[in-house]
Amino acid sequence: MALLDTSDIGDSTAIRGEIRRRRSVKPDAGFGIGDGLYDSSSSSRTNSSEEEGESLTNGFDENERIRAGDETQTTQENKQKTDQRRDKTSLLQYAYRASSPAHRRIKESPLSSDAIFKQSHAGLFNLCIVVLVAVNGRLIIENLMKYGLLINSNFWFSSRSLRDWPLLMCCVSLLFFPLAAYIVEKLAWKKRISDPVVITLHVIVTTTAILYPVFMILRVDSVVLSGVSLMLCACINWLKLTSFVHTSYDMRSLVNSTDKGETESESLDIELFYDADFKSLVYFLLAPTLCYQLRYPRTAFIRKGWVLRQLIKLIIFTGLMGFIIEQYINPIVQNSQHPLNGDILYAIERVLKLSVPNLYVWLCMFYCFFHLWLNILAELLRFGDREFYKDWWNAQTIEEYWRLWNMPVHKWIVRHLYFPCLRNGIPKGAAILVAFFMSAVFHELCIAVPCHIFKFWAFIGIMFQVPLVLLTNYLQNKFQNSMVGNIIFWCFFSILGQPMCVLLYYHDVMNQKVNSK
Repeated sequence: MALLDTSDIGDSTAIRGEIRRRRSVKPDAGFGIGDGLYDSSSSSRTNSSEEEGESLTNGFDENERIRAGDETQTTQENKQKTDQRRDKTSLLQYAYRASSPAHRRIKESPLSSDAIFKQSHAGLFNLCIVVLVAVNGRLIIENLMKYGLLINSNFWFSSRSLRDWPLLMCCVSLLFFPLAAYIVEKLAWKKRISDPVVITLHVIVTTTAILYPVFMILRVDSVVLSGVSLMLCACINWLKLTSFVHTSYDMRSLVNSTDKGETESESLDIELFYDADFKSLVYFLLAPTLCYQLRYPRTAFIRKGWVLRQLIKLIIFTGLMGFIIEQYINPIVQNSQHPLNGDILYAIERVLKLSVPNLYVWLCMFYCFFHLWLNILAELLRFGDREFYKDWWNAQTIEEYWRLWNMPVHKWIVRHLYFPCLRNGIPKGAAILVAFFMSAVFHELCIAVPCHIFKFWAFIGIMFQVPLVLLTNYLQNKFQNSMVGNIIFWCFFSILGQPMCVLLYYHDVMNQKVNSK
């Protein structure tokens, strides 16, 4: 093996080159020996001519050395390339001989469970994109051939929508409740009213803030879209109002405990000692957060060009969402039967057919609201913390999904509901159940009230998440595989849960209209 070493080969080549260079130097040695054989008289007579001859000979020999060295280097490079080609040819001839071993190591299949995540799946991802484009392209052509273009502006804005001005006035009047809470807090900080009175007034204000829009929607014969918009604004206003009240009460409690010597003032941040600040409350009502605090992280400036680009995206994706609703979801829903009153196979077929466009609308809604709109609002207000969502699409359990999906609501629940329950001695499991119960109530209000139907489908759907949380947590602990819980999440949310709720509420609304006539 030492004979095949590249360093040895290089050394032998260098020796051969050195021998060639020495051979080229021999004429100089010969002339020097010859000069020593001449006598002094002859050398004196030919001194000048010999000096000229030596200079010419030396110049000639130097050129010969350079030329010989270049030829030697070129010869060495050509020989090395030839040797490398011979080595490769010999190796290939040996590798493809019948006697050479074809199996040398232990290897897993690329799609096996041990090696699937070590491989690149870019080609399969491209295949999925091609299949999605082909399938949805066929559905678009089939839908246009069957129904034509169903885009109608009356679906969003009609003469009936103009009669919804009481709901618009109700939405504007919701600002009265934060103002009332601010006045109560101002009186509490000045110690004009006692804590029991403050608590009673805050309970009245917050309860009225959520019941007032419910009463207005039920009294006014409005379109569903107007009612949903008002209820969303009312729920956001209630959550912000509750955070302001709870935070202010906690601040006053800390200040009072510090004055009594129960808490060391050095352990508290100086920002905690403040009076009820109206500017902070106004900024909080506009900011894309549900948790009140005196100061927020702020950016240095507003990127106007960035805001314009996001607004263009918001308009495009909102239009795409409306197109999918009118062109695909409406015909499917109108041509379907009640999923609980017909053939079970037919109901499953309708739900699966509705699941694809419903998933597109859901993803567009998420991108438009949580990414585009909240970031636009944060940029205009220079709001720094823009973690409005996390990678919920990689959730391994249902519980993890609810922690990643809606970060403003998650932070509110943790701050104002979950940890207060734990501090009051409520077990962790019961605290989680309370959080899901509150979420179910608000989902029911946002859907059932605008539809004027209280069948509790949304409430049941959210509370059904509790056993799913237990199931996915059990499967995660048992199999230690992130794919199981993630697949269950996508199936129950996108394929079964949401399309089923859409069909249930639509047919209940249609039955209600038929019965009223």
